[in-house]
Amino acid sequence: MHKPVSISPKQFTKAVQAGVEAARKKHSKFKVDPPEDVSISYLIWGYPIPDAILATVTLGEAQAYATDVASHIAGQLPEVFAGSQFATNSLEGALLSIGRHVICGIPPFEKVVRVEE
Repeated sequence: MHKPVSISPKQFTKAVQAGVEAARKKHSKFKVDPPEDVSISYLIWGYPIPDAILATVTLGEAQAYATDVASHIAGQLPEVFAGSQFATNSLEGALLSIGRHVICGIPPFEKVVRVEE
């Protein structure tokens, strides 16, 4: 097992916010404000996409948007992804849909990350 890496929720949230801002510039249909809250669970780390946006985009567009956000996060926090299966620049974003609720983010990775205040 790899050594744990410490990041703060604030640091991770800032990386997500920067990723959302960068992806929004490339994907005009995704007028998503940078999230203030980030969900961290075993299925996906991410934030919800508003229903109004989901009604106007294809699954392919949502996947491309998620991948742009994920790539930006990996670039902002390389120490978190070092040694994981996502250590390259080819991190693919993840979408999780449960009912009509869609979360956009990154897949979990096989690495211990200690989240600190």
